[in-house]
Formats: sequence, C-alpha cells, structure tokens
Amino acid sequence: MEYLIRNARRNDMGQVLKLVQELADFEKEPHAVEITQTDLEKDGFGENKLFHCFVAEVADEIMGIALVYPRYSTWKGPVIHLEDLIVSKKMRGSGLGTALLDKVVQYGHELGVKRICWEVLDWNDPAIEFYEKKGANVLRDWDVVQLDEKGIKNYMEGLN
Repeated sequence: MEYLIRNARRNDMGQVLKLVQELADFEKEPHAVEITQTDLEKDGFGENKLFHCFVAEVADEIMGIALVYPRYSTWKGPVIHLEDLIVSKKMRGSGLGTALLDKVVQYGHELGVKRICWEVLDWNDPAIEFYEKKGANVLRDWDVVQLDEKGIKNYMEGLN
C-alpha cells in the first residue's frame, strides 16, 4: 500500500473533521464533537496556530491524522501533547498508525522536546498494546482531570 505522511493543509480540515467524528463514534461519544471545520482552519493555521497536524494520505484521501500541540513540564521542560492519533477503521493494521507515530516522534525530536505525552482509554486494548510495543509507558496510576466549559463557568461563578 502506498501512502504519504505530510503536514496538513488548511483545505484538509474537512477530511480531518470526518476522522475526528469517526474517533468520537468509536469512543462511544458520537455527539461530543463540537469543533467545526472553520475552527480547525482558524486554529491550526496562520500566525497564532494552536496545533500542528500530520495527515496520512492514501490515493488522495486522508485516512489518518496525528494532531499535536506544545506544552511545558515544570519537571522536564518543553514537551508536546499528542491529542489524537486517528486511523480510519478500514485502514487499521495497515501501518498508517506506526507511520504517523514515527512522524510525531521525529517532529518532537527535531523540536528538542523532553517528552511526548498522550492519553488512551483504558478499554482500548489494541491501542494500549500498540503504544507499549513502540516503547511508550502507559501510566495506569494517573487519572485525567478536566474542567469542561460548564465546569469552568460553575467554577468562575463560585469565585464571585
């Protein structure tokens, strides 16, 4: 199978959004995606871009993505966060996931980051196995903590 891993372009964001929705469906959260194609175009390109995206292209169709953004560790220094590594269901097992992860690690190495981090659902055994085979540490003793938009609003109201 022939594929190309490249930097995403603004006009790829429609296909990127379709993959994001496919992931949400797989993760049993089909209605959770609030982002729009316009948001992705605005946030990923221009002077103040918030993320960097790689795409895996097969026969002129985007079949996978890896979306990263910078973070800072008070213990280690500069890191990048891999928000999502998505391979379309019909292409899983084809090597696209490995190629995308390779690209992310190369990108992090070029930036000189001290760590690349991401989350994986505890029930996604194929993904956990994939990451562990690549040498990643799956930290099972950490819990993800989030304040969603409503939580932020409620928090702020509590400050007043």
